[in-house]
Amino acid sequence: MTTPVLQDFPVVHAVTDSAILLHDDFLPRALGIMRALGRRGALHLRSSKASGQRLHELAMALATYQRGTGCWLIVNDRVDIAAAVNARGVQLASHSLTIAQARAVSPNRAVGASVHTVEEAIEAEAAGASWVVAGTVFETPSHAGRLPARLEFVELVAKAVRIPVIAIGGVRPEDVASLRSAGAYGVATIRGAGWDYEVDSSDNQDMLLKTRLPVTSESGFSEPVTRYISAYDSDSGSGRDDLPDGKRSPEGPVT
Repeated sequence: MTTPVLQDFPVVHAVTDSAILLHDDFLPRALGIMRALGRRGALHLRSSKASGQRLHELAMALATYQRGTGCWLIVNDRVDIAAAVNARGVQLASHSLTIAQARAVSPNRAVGASVHTVEEAIEAEAAGASWVVAGTVFETPSHAGRLPARLEFVELVAKAVRIPVIAIGGVRPEDVASLRSAGAYGVATIRGAGWDYEVDSSDNQDMLLKTRLPVTSESGFSEPVTRYISAYDSDSGSGRDDLPDGKRSPEGPVT
Protein backbone atom coordinates (compact mmCIF):
# COMPACT_ATOMS: atom_id res chain seq x y z
CA MET A 1 0.00 0.00 0.00
CA THR A 2 1.23 3.54 -0.78
CA THR A 3 1.71 5.50 2.42
CA PRO A 4 0.30 9.05 2.37
CA VAL A 5 2.84 11.84 2.51
CA LEU A 6 2.68 13.93 5.67
CA GLN A 7 3.25 17.63 5.17
CA ASP A 8 4.98 19.31 8.12
CA PHE A 9 4.31 16.43 10.49
CA PRO A 10 4.68 17.47 14.17
CA VAL A 11 8.03 16.84 15.85
CA VAL A 12 6.85 17.12 19.49
CA HIS A 13 3.82 15.15 20.68
CA ALA A 14 2.17 15.92 24.03
CA VAL A 15 0.19 12.90 25.24
CA THR A 16 -2.57 12.74 27.84
CA ASP A 17 -3.48 9.86 30.09
CA SER A 18 -6.64 8.90 31.97
CA ALA A 19 -5.76 10.85 35.14
CA ILE A 20 -5.05 14.10 33.31
CA LEU A 21 -8.52 14.15 31.75
CA LEU A 22 -10.19 14.09 35.19
CA HIS A 23 -8.99 17.58 36.13
CA ASP A 24 -11.40 20.47 35.80
CA ASP A 25 -8.78 22.68 34.18
CA PHE A 26 -7.65 20.12 31.61
CA LEU A 27 -8.95 22.09 28.63
CA PRO A 28 -7.25 25.40 29.58
CA ARG A 29 -4.01 23.52 30.18
CA ALA A 30 -4.38 21.72 26.85
CA LEU A 31 -4.96 25.02 25.09
CA GLY A 32 -1.78 26.46 26.60
CA ILE A 33 0.23 23.46 25.43
CA MET A 34 -1.28 23.53 21.94
CA ARG A 35 -0.58 27.25 21.63
CA ALA A 36 3.01 26.74 22.73
CA LEU A 37 3.61 23.90 20.28
CA GLY A 38 1.76 25.46 17.35
CA ARG A 39 2.16 23.77 13.98
CA ARG A 40 5.24 21.87 15.13
CA GLY A 41 3.35 19.93 17.76
CA ALA A 42 0.50 17.49 18.31
CA LEU A 43 -1.71 16.75 21.27
CA HIS A 44 -2.74 13.10 21.64
CA LEU A 45 -6.09 12.65 23.36
CA ARG A 46 -5.61 9.31 25.08
CA SER A 47 -7.53 7.55 27.86
CA SER A 48 -8.36 3.96 28.68
CA LYS A 49 -11.08 4.90 31.19
CA ALA A 50 -13.05 7.88 29.87
CA SER A 51 -16.43 7.16 28.31
CA GLY A 52 -17.01 7.68 24.62
CA GLN A 53 -19.25 10.64 25.39
CA ARG A 54 -16.59 12.29 27.56
CA LEU A 55 -13.89 11.74 24.93
CA HIS A 56 -16.14 13.20 22.26
CA GLU A 57 -16.82 16.31 24.37
CA LEU A 58 -13.12 16.86 24.96
CA ALA A 59 -12.22 16.14 21.36
CA MET A 60 -14.78 18.69 20.14
CA ALA A 61 -13.14 21.38 22.26
CA LEU A 62 -9.63 20.33 21.27
CA ALA A 63 -10.62 20.36 17.60
CA THR A 64 -11.48 24.04 17.99
CA TYR A 65 -8.04 24.62 19.52
CA GLN A 66 -6.53 22.67 16.64
CA ARG A 67 -7.97 25.14 14.16
CA GLY A 68 -6.89 28.14 16.19
CA THR A 69 -3.35 27.06 17.05
CA GLY A 70 -2.26 24.89 14.13
CA CYS A 71 -1.31 22.16 16.61
CA TRP A 72 -2.49 18.73 15.50
CA LEU A 73 -5.19 16.90 17.44
CA ILE A 74 -4.57 13.15 17.32
CA VAL A 75 -7.18 10.89 18.93
CA ASN A 76 -5.89 7.60 20.24
CA ASP A 77 -7.82 4.41 19.41
CA ARG A 78 -11.23 6.01 18.71
CA VAL A 79 -11.36 6.38 14.93
CA ASP A 80 -15.04 7.33 15.10
CA ILE A 81 -14.37 10.26 17.41
CA ALA A 82 -11.39 11.41 15.35
CA ALA A 83 -13.60 11.45 12.27
CA ALA A 84 -16.54 13.11 14.05
CA VAL A 85 -14.48 16.12 15.18
CA ASN A 86 -12.16 16.20 12.16
CA ALA A 87 -8.98 15.54 14.14
CA ARG A 88 -5.85 15.62 12.00
CA GLY A 89 -4.96 12.05 12.91
CA VAL A 90 -5.69 8.89 14.85
CA GLN A 91 -3.19 6.77 16.80
CA LEU A 92 -3.79 3.01 16.85
CA ALA A 93 -2.63 0.53 19.46
CA SER A 94 -2.49 -3.25 19.36
CA HIS A 95 -6.10 -3.47 20.65
CA SER A 96 -7.44 -0.90 18.17
CA LEU A 97 -8.88 -1.40 14.71
CA THR A 98 -6.35 -2.43 12.12
CA ILE A 99 -4.91 0.28 9.89
CA ALA A 100 -6.99 -0.99 6.96
CA GLN A 101 -10.16 -0.92 9.07
CA ALA A 102 -9.39 2.58 10.33
CA ARG A 103 -8.87 3.85 6.79
CA ALA A 104 -12.14 2.25 5.73
CA VAL A 105 -13.95 4.15 8.49
CA SER A 106 -12.13 7.42 7.83
CA PRO A 107 -10.20 7.27 4.55
CA ASN A 108 -8.88 10.85 4.69
CA ARG A 109 -7.51 10.63 8.24
CA ALA A 110 -3.77 10.30 8.84
CA VAL A 111 -3.15 7.09 10.81
CA GLY A 112 -0.28 6.29 13.15
CA ALA A 113 0.55 3.01 14.86
CA SER A 114 2.16 2.27 18.22
CA VAL A 115 4.92 -0.32 17.84
CA HIS A 116 7.19 -2.22 20.18
CA THR A 117 9.20 -4.28 17.70
CA VAL A 118 10.89 -3.67 14.37
CA GLU A 119 8.58 -6.22 12.76
CA GLU A 120 5.51 -4.32 13.95
CA ALA A 121 6.91 -1.11 12.45
CA ILE A 122 7.52 -2.78 9.08
CA GLU A 123 4.02 -4.27 9.09
CA ALA A 124 2.48 -0.91 10.03
CA GLU A 125 4.20 0.88 7.17
CA ALA A 126 3.20 -1.84 4.72
CA ALA A 127 -0.41 -1.56 5.91
CA GLY A 128 -0.45 2.20 5.24
CA ALA A 129 0.52 3.85 8.53
CA SER A 130 1.69 7.43 8.11
CA TRP A 131 3.95 7.29 11.17
CA VAL A 132 4.86 5.01 14.08
CA VAL A 133 5.25 5.78 17.77
CA ALA A 134 8.05 3.53 19.04
CA GLY A 135 8.77 2.70 22.66
CA THR A 136 9.18 2.38 25.52
CA VAL A 137 12.59 4.00 24.96
CA PHE A 138 13.56 4.72 28.57
CA GLU A 139 12.10 3.31 31.78
CA THR A 140 9.14 5.27 33.15
CA PRO A 141 7.15 5.07 36.42
CA SER A 142 4.17 3.72 34.50
CA HIS A 143 6.32 0.91 33.07
CA ALA A 144 8.61 0.29 36.03
CA GLY A 145 10.53 -2.96 35.71
CA ARG A 146 9.81 -3.27 32.01
CA LEU A 147 12.99 -3.60 29.97
CA PRO A 148 13.23 -0.37 27.95
CA ALA A 149 13.96 -0.51 24.26
CA ARG A 150 16.66 2.20 24.41
CA LEU A 151 18.32 3.94 21.52
CA GLU A 152 19.22 0.78 19.62
CA PHE A 153 15.55 -0.01 19.13
CA VAL A 154 14.82 3.45 17.72
CA GLU A 155 17.78 3.13 15.39
CA LEU A 156 16.63 -0.26 14.10
CA VAL A 157 13.08 0.97 13.52
CA ALA A 158 14.26 4.14 11.75
CA LYS A 159 16.44 2.07 9.42
CA ALA A 160 13.61 -0.36 8.69
CA VAL A 161 10.92 2.17 7.66
CA ARG A 162 10.71 5.43 5.76
CA ILE A 163 7.75 6.93 7.61
CA PRO A 164 8.40 9.20 10.63
CA VAL A 165 9.40 7.47 13.86
CA ILE A 166 8.27 9.18 17.08
CA ALA A 167 10.13 8.02 20.19
CA ILE A 168 8.17 7.72 23.44
CA GLY A 169 8.85 6.62 27.00
CA GLY A 170 10.76 8.64 29.60
CA VAL A 171 12.07 11.05 26.98
CA ARG A 172 13.59 14.25 28.40
CA PRO A 173 14.61 17.31 26.39
CA GLU A 174 18.27 16.39 26.80
CA ASP A 175 17.54 13.05 25.08
CA VAL A 176 16.34 14.69 21.85
CA ALA A 177 19.79 14.98 20.25
CA SER A 178 20.67 11.31 20.80
CA LEU A 179 17.25 10.17 19.63
CA ARG A 180 17.51 12.21 16.45
CA SER A 181 20.99 10.79 15.86
CA ALA A 182 19.40 7.35 16.19
CA GLY A 183 16.94 8.29 13.45
CA ALA A 184 13.89 9.48 15.36
CA TYR A 185 11.84 12.07 13.50
CA GLY A 186 10.38 13.43 16.73
CA VAL A 187 9.50 12.69 20.35
CA ALA A 188 6.41 12.16 22.48
CA THR A 189 5.96 12.80 26.19
CA ILE A 190 3.33 12.68 28.91
CA ARG A 191 5.02 14.02 32.06
CA GLY A 192 7.34 16.29 30.12
CA ALA A 193 4.39 18.13 28.58
CA GLY A 194 4.01 20.01 31.86
CA TRP A 195 0.44 19.15 32.74
CA ASP A 196 1.30 20.33 36.27
CA TYR A 197 -0.75 17.66 37.96
CA GLU A 198 0.23 15.27 40.72
CA VAL A 199 2.63 12.58 39.55
CA ASP A 200 3.45 9.15 40.85
CA SER A 201 5.50 9.20 44.06
CA SER A 202 8.11 7.00 42.41
CA ASP A 203 9.03 9.86 40.07
CA ASN A 204 12.43 11.38 40.65
CA GLN A 205 11.72 15.04 41.43
CA ASP A 206 15.07 16.27 40.16
CA MET A 207 14.35 14.50 36.88
CA LEU A 208 10.92 16.10 36.65
CA LEU A 209 12.34 19.58 37.09
CA LYS A 210 14.40 19.07 33.96
CA THR A 211 11.23 18.57 31.94
CA ARG A 212 8.97 21.05 33.73
CA LEU A 213 10.92 24.30 33.92
CA PRO A 214 8.94 26.89 31.93
CA VAL A 215 10.47 28.28 28.77
CA THR A 216 8.92 31.07 26.75
CA SER A 217 8.23 30.00 23.18
CA GLU A 218 8.60 32.27 20.17
CA SER A 219 4.84 32.81 20.13
CA GLY A 220 5.02 34.24 23.64
CA PHE A 221 3.49 31.32 25.54
CA SER A 222 5.34 29.91 28.51
CA GLU A 223 5.06 26.11 28.68
CA PRO A 224 7.53 23.43 29.81
CA VAL A 225 6.88 21.44 26.62
CA THR A 226 8.70 24.12 24.63
CA ARG A 227 11.94 22.71 26.04
CA TYR A 228 11.51 19.87 23.56
CA ILE A 229 11.08 22.30 20.67
CA SER A 230 14.20 24.17 21.80
CA ALA A 231 16.16 20.93 22.05
CA TYR A 232 14.98 19.88 18.60
CA ASP A 233 16.01 23.23 17.09
CA SER A 234 19.38 23.19 18.84
CA ASP A 235 20.09 19.79 17.32
CA SER A 236 18.96 20.82 13.82
CA GLY A 237 22.33 22.37 13.05
CA SER A 238 24.34 19.33 14.07
CA GLY A 239 25.26 18.51 10.47
CA ARG A 240 23.39 15.20 10.26
CA ASP A 241 21.89 14.29 6.90
CA ASP A 242 18.22 14.44 7.91
CA LEU A 243 15.36 14.22 5.49
CA PRO A 244 13.26 17.40 5.68
CA ASP A 245 9.79 17.44 7.21
CA GLY A 246 7.24 15.62 5.09
CA LYS A 247 9.83 13.96 2.85
CA ARG A 248 10.35 10.66 4.65
CA SER A 249 7.51 8.86 2.90
CA PRO A 250 7.16 7.62 -0.68
CA GLU A 251 4.94 9.66 -2.96
CA GLY A 252 1.21 9.29 -2.55
CA PRO A 253 -1.96 11.23 -1.81
CA VAL A 254 -1.64 14.02 0.74
CA THR A 255 -3.78 13.77 3.88
